Amino acid sequence: MINPALDVMHWRTRLQNEGRVQIEQYLQPAAAERLRTCLQQEVPWTLALQDGEGARTIDHRTYVAMDEAARVRLFHDVARSARDETDVLRAYRFAYDSYMMVAAYKEGRDPGLLLHRVLELFNSPDYVNLMQALTGDVRVRRVNAQATRYRAGQFLREHTDAHSGEGRLYAYVLNLSREWKPDWGGLLQFIDRDRVTATLLPRWNSLSLFQVPAGHAVSTVAPWARDDRLSITGWLLT
Repeated sequence: MINPALDVMHWRTRLQNEGRVQIEQYLQPAAAERLRTCLQQEVPWTLALQDGEGARTIDHRTYVAMDEAARVRLFHDVARSARDETDVLRAYRFAYDSYMMVAAYKEGRDPGLLLHRVLELFNSPDYVNLMQALTGDVRVRRVNAQATRYRAGQFLREHTDAHSGEGRLYAYVLNLSREWKPDWGGLLQFIDRDRVTATLLPRWNSLSLFQVPAGHAVSTVAPWARDDRLSITGWLLT
């Protein structure tokens, strides 16, 4: 599944020096195409959101029954609820489509879905060894994962991924959107003291990998975006 030509030493050096990398052509081409098809056509998406009342999930059946106007209005309301907050932590909001791979796997949901095999691969000894080699960090022992889909109006506000109880070492985003344009939004932006220090386009078949904690956000997907921002994302854990 992983590109056998991956230059592990090159990317490890860059990650250690810069704190973040984006590895292009990460998967073998056929594997990337198959995963994209899965995310486009086979995943029973839920809506993950956080507003002033806290985080919650709208289940698949309820979500697909909502018409487009209702969805857009909901995304707008979630964003508006943070507008007057000056505290970054209290203003943290998000709205995006999600499939929580670990929970679904443990609960035995959606048998036959390809994402279950992906989660098994990500936690296989060979893949964990690859992550240790890629990061130079032998503390990596597990890989958390969720599938995400950002559509017009969806976003992820600034946060750091810090979570003291989960053992997060590095965050990753496996990008599976084709020919994404910068003005479509959905950009992974790194933020330090109210300044954007780096921006990563969700390039096709690339792995964005960065050390945790790090201030970052996903900018709002524009209404003229011609594709969904598809990815598998998560953390390398102790």
